[in-house]
Amino acid sequence: MSLDKLKNRNVGVQNYKMLDLGHTPESGWGKFKQVLKRSVKLELFVGLKVTIREMFKALFMGEMHTVKYPFEKLPISPRYRAIHEMKRLLESGHYRCIGCGLCEKICISNCIKMDTRYDEEQRKEVSDYTINFGRCIFCGYCAEVCPELAIVHGGRYETASEQRASYSNFEDMLTPMDELMNQKEYPGFGAPTPVADKNIKKTPLAY
Repeated sequence: MSLDKLKNRNVGVQNYKMLDLGHTPESGWGKFKQVLKRSVKLELFVGLKVTIREMFKALFMGEMHTVKYPFEKLPISPRYRAIHEMKRLLESGHYRCIGCGLCEKICISNCIKMDTRYDEEQRKEVSDYTINFGRCIFCGYCAEVCPELAIVHGGRYETASEQRASYSNFEDMLTPMDELMNQKEYPGFGAPTPVADKNIKKTPLAY
């Protein structure tokens, strides 16, 4: 079909084919005879032909096209803004968050709450960190503004809860110690891209 035929918006010149549906019965006996006639001709199974065929392939030929959720999940983009994850330092295992509070300040839905304190060495550390996922709109501002790449958006997108206001503690989002060696530096939204170093352009010196 040429492009000129697609541009033609004059529907009046098109030829329509009328279907012969037969006479529509009006009486009860006529409707009963129509149902009986169609049942004998096996018209009820015409619409189920594709369904029965695909079901047979899935059950006996191993051609299953569906995903067994939640045991199987479809892959998502690494830039997808899902549930937050808190990262650790690979050298020491300590969490990267320095308690600067930028994520709490930039949060437009006011769902991040952070409390900090000073330890024995007078270093600032996070004592309490919660995110209300009932209010979070997953904009990604907290991950973009983090200077230490401590908070990113991971791949866990299930946010169902029995309560309306669902909170997530700092320990729940933190990378477990037994999975520290499997922690990837580019797992989610907010982290630098794998080609970030190549995209850096050298600027001429001012002197």
